[in-house]
Amino acid sequence: MTDVPGYVLGQSADAARRLQLQDRHFAAPSEQLLDDLALRPGDRVVELGCGAGGLTRRIVSRLGPGGVVVAVDTSAGLQAEAAAALAGAGPGRVEFVTADVSQLGAWLDGADVVVGRAVLHHVPMAEFLLGQLRAAVRPGTRLGFLEPDFRTPLARLAYQEATGAAGLAPLRVWATAINELYLARRISPCVGATLGRAAEAAGYREVRSGWHEFPSDGAVVENMRMFYDEVRGPLAEYGILSAEENAEQRKLLAALPPGPHPGVWGMHRVTFVA
Repeated sequence: MTDVPGYVLGQSADAARRLQLQDRHFAAPSEQLLDDLALRPGDRVVELGCGAGGLTRRIVSRLGPGGVVVAVDTSAGLQAEAAAALAGAGPGRVEFVTADVSQLGAWLDGADVVVGRAVLHHVPMAEFLLGQLRAAVRPGTRLGFLEPDFRTPLARLAYQEATGAAGLAPLRVWATAINELYLARRISPCVGATLGRAAEAAGYREVRSGWHEFPSDGAVVENMRMFYDEVRGPLAEYGILSAEENAEQRKLLAALPPGPHPGVWGMHRVTFVA
């Protein structure tokens, strides 16, 4: 079988706008994660998968002049979007590194904190990376991740639909599509659910976990529509949704009455110490 690693979503300016929208509705768990990591003004923070810089901005605003964020991502285009968005974001500085986060490099040296938001689920067999990280960082390094879970909330959605709730089909189709796409790419739609236990297995200390759920409000539904647009090619390639079905589902999502509707994803917040 052909190997199919890599970032499954888009890396264009449109993708950057989706990530900016996503940053707004990820605000509460993002700030909680940074609280849990107890950032210090002079910390060297390595961010895995910085994307368009939404979480980077939140990190840099907490650092002092001696602090630095090493923002690592495979997409130079998204990093350029991030650099523009981060001008004047805080006294700390940002160093961009274009690299595959699954291939640990010298950019990790000296990290006080390693952080990532919605990145591990794009790494095939992310548990291997988690163990490799522990071997690569200094004892005492604080690590924290926010990872989406596209599975757990579906039980509620299915129950409500089975007991007569109307109009939920577009949410069910979207949830099915993203899960099938991730599985086709050999990446995990719910790695966060086992992340705490995996961290304990790797020998990390002080493992703490939390859970957040996102009702399908206007911002989340708009994110879903942008997802369909970004990955219409892969969805068709894998036989998940044809271009015509994709366009129809975008229309159906746009036509949903004002919500919030049942959530189709949640987010796990996990921190630990090497």
